[in-house]
Amino acid sequence: MSSSSSALLFALSESRAVARDISRAAGVELAPLEERPFEEGEFKLRPLASVRDRCAFVVQSLAGSAEAPVAQRLLRLLFLLFVLHDGGARTVALIPYLSFARKDRRTQPRDPVNTRYVAQLLEATGISRLVALDVHNPASLDNAFRIPVDHLSALPMFVDHFARHFSRSDLAVASPDVGGIKRAQIFREQLERRLGRGVELAFIEKRRALGEVSTGRVVGEISGREVIVLDDLCASGGTLIRAAAALRAAGARAAHVAFTHAPLARGLAALASAREISQIVLTDSAGPVDTTGLPSREKFHVLPIAPLFGEAVARMLRGKPLVPLLESWPPQDGSGS
Repeated sequence: MSSSSSALLFALSESRAVARDISRAAGVELAPLEERPFEEGEFKLRPLASVRDRCAFVVQSLAGSAEAPVAQRLLRLLFLLFVLHDGGARTVALIPYLSFARKDRRTQPRDPVNTRYVAQLLEATGISRLVALDVHNPASLDNAFRIPVDHLSALPMFVDHFARHFSRSDLAVASPDVGGIKRAQIFREQLERRLGRGVELAFIEKRRALGEVSTGRVVGEISGREVIVLDDLCASGGTLIRAAAALRAAGARAAHVAFTHAPLARGLAALASAREISQIVLTDSAGPVDTTGLPSREKFHVLPIAPLFGEAVARMLRGKPLVPLLESWPPQDGSGS
């Protein structure tokens, strides 16, 4: 791939702030971009730097907001990728939060498979590579794309955080449902390596009947332990709150929650009000996290994604593997930027 001196980093206004930090971390120029709105929602996007035969990284988080809904963000990303490809660039999409990823298979007749539809749209722009963070189902994303897909994960950053805060505590890692056990198991193994001692693994049964979700029993030894409830996403906060309540009722000393994506502010507000939760650890993958006005603001710990994506970009430009970023943070392979 190109050197950092010939590569460019583009970002739409919705993701400009995090792109600025990624640019500094990677040592890649943040390129100027003309963004002109027209009546009735139309727009014009034009790169203000030559991109021919250059590598162009494009940053866009697809978490919606009142000012920029998900569909608008996706359409603007597609148009920017198209115009960069038309200009002769080799484009790499950096998507910290990939929307529509939860509907990745058919569960009823005539169900959509939104993950595949988004993959087809992105591939149509001519991108050469996709880098995404903690997608709901990595295997489904790999199967949906016909171009290289690189998966980044916040798990090593969570390991670094909790290892520093609970270096001497008895710990357990819990998945809030059966579907997240693999994620929790990977996190537990990384945490054990970092601490040099054992960490218990647990999960909480989650039942759904007539549209109502209820939490069942806790499976695993968590009594008297600090328990970290791990998930990829917090929407309304209900799943994590129910899990924390079940863990406390089962004898956990404290329940802490960690998740990568927080696309909805109301989910954070619900977590902040939950007395069962002692600590809330998340990333800014969906955009800046505003805890102003929330109760118990001191419970929040927001881990920035810019250093992770900046390191990934620097490694891609040097032809270095991204696998070490999945194993530890900071990476321990000696080839960091």
